[in-house]
Amino acid sequence: MARKPRLGQRFDAAAHDPADPDPWLALWLDHSLPVDEDAKRALVVGNASYSRSFLLPALRPLIFVFFVVVHLLRRVFVHWPNFNGALHRLIHWGLKTFATPQTNLLILRHFHIGTELLAFIKANAGPVTIDSRPLRPRSLKDLEDNVFLQHDLNVFNFVIELNASLRAQGRDLAPVARPDFSMITDGPFDFEPFPDRPWNFADVQTAVEVYTPFYALMLPRHDFVRAVNSLQLDEVIAIYVAKILGTDYHLSFIKNGHPLVPMSTFGAGYRLMMHGLDCEALHGWLRLLKRRQAEGLPLDPRNPAGE
Repeated sequence: MARKPRLGQRFDAAAHDPADPDPWLALWLDHSLPVDEDAKRALVVGNASYSRSFLLPALRPLIFVFFVVVHLLRRVFVHWPNFNGALHRLIHWGLKTFATPQTNLLILRHFHIGTELLAFIKANAGPVTIDSRPLRPRSLKDLEDNVFLQHDLNVFNFVIELNASLRAQGRDLAPVARPDFSMITDGPFDFEPFPDRPWNFADVQTAVEVYTPFYALMLPRHDFVRAVNSLQLDEVIAIYVAKILGTDYHLSFIKNGHPLVPMSTFGAGYRLMMHGLDCEALHGWLRLLKRRQAEGLPLDPRNPAGE
């Protein structure tokens, strides 16, 4: 008798067993979120892995204790140490050595997606003055170029510069008759091959939750707090997109909460995962609208008559 595949390894509806339904197959087939299929497959594989199922729960008490110690240290040593370069080299080494190809795909995709979401708003905002810093890492080595910290700076600088420019002109974002989707990539991003050895076992959530306290330890306190607060800017960015599109449907995808009510930094690992999912869903929605525009269809698929 053939051995039954593990849960999360069946991506074919024909493999469905009504007597033993695979919860990960259900989420794979589900289309409630317009997430790219490569990204969804990578996330499902990671969620169903032994790393996520067994290693992460075992590590979480140690991570929590480490986090508490770091928080206490940071109450005393607010600005020191500042090992930003060492942090980015540590992240590169850890991902290269222990992370699965699926994990590394999701992490590198995130920087491209974040760059494209901000570029979409800028291109459709009318005349605004924003100093853009696109992040397009193609390899894990590229992460050493201050990519994680610059990602956080990019989002806050974008919000500040966009709104300062709009306020100076006495206007707000408004619906655009024919939005510019030229910056939204409709297809896979160009990455160098990722390491795929027996010891590349860590799923993306385990990797994220392990490196989060190192982020708090090796950066000044205000850099870490700013990075954590940036996770809640998902709703702000989605509102900007809603103003441009003239529809708020995609706001139902965004679950990270508005930053005017900040959350505890102790939940940063989970919220970072939600941040990644929010960005993937919003980017996927814009990708869908880009296709509809190219086909001459009404942008909103819920309104086929274009009314």
